[in-house]
Amino acid sequence: MLKINKPSPGNPLTIDVDVEFSLADDVRDTVRWAADFLKKNVNEIPGAAAVSAVTREIRDEVRVVRERDPAAKSDLEVLLLYSGLHAVLAHKVSHKLYKSGHTFAARAVSQAARAATGIEIHPGATIGKGFFIDHGSGVVIGETAEIGDNCTLYQGVTLGGTGKDTGKRHPTLGNNVMVGAGAKVLGPFKIGDNAKIAAGAVVLEAIPEDCTAVGIPARVVRCKNEKVACDANKNLDHVHIPDPVSQELCRLREQMRRLEEEIARLKEERGE
Repeated sequence: MLKINKPSPGNPLTIDVDVEFSLADDVRDTVRWAADFLKKNVNEIPGAAAVSAVTREIRDEVRVVRERDPAAKSDLEVLLLYSGLHAVLAHKVSHKLYKSGHTFAARAVSQAARAATGIEIHPGATIGKGFFIDHGSGVVIGETAEIGDNCTLYQGVTLGGTGKDTGKRHPTLGNNVMVGAGAKVLGPFKIGDNAKIAAGAVVLEAIPEDCTAVGIPARVVRCKNEKVACDANKNLDHVHIPDPVSQELCRLREQMRRLEEEIARLKEERGE
């Protein structure tokens, strides 16, 4: 509602504006109407089938983000403001260009997405369904990387090569793999289904399925929900911390304890 008060002596011109609207609701309603219209007239409108398929694909990607990110408040927020989603959608375009032989155009799309999102996915990378990049800044995915279904990467993750391999140079992730923030997975090996890579880990060899790897270089500390047995865990358990560095320190402490006992025994035999 717009109301203008006429000026008078001692009462200057005033304008009262009372407008109620919701941009989010308007955009959502428009998108839903367009999707329903295309669905009903898919056979009559040229290209409607392709547009409908793309719309479905985008809707599925938005749903993936909503399911895994508790901070997401609405579909519109995810669609417009989530850089991880934008990077994944841009990769779908660049990958199709790459597979059809338009490598320069594919690379141009991927670099534009990198500039906009801070996430670099090579057009040649193969990515399955339900892929989610949380936060995403600094993520790099190499040309021959392969990612299975329902995988999750956090910020700073690199799926790269070691610089000495040719052909298949980058890792393969199975289904339901989670890679923590800052982790580096380097080389042409496989990370098994349901595996978890801890934040900051550097993975240089294959990880079996249903296992958790931590550390630099990464080592498996849990497999199929059970702690991996080692002497350090048996001799000195630091509240079940799955840390290979801590485990090595435990082993050294146990060795020092044994040496101190041996020295004490030798001194006692000599009467010192």
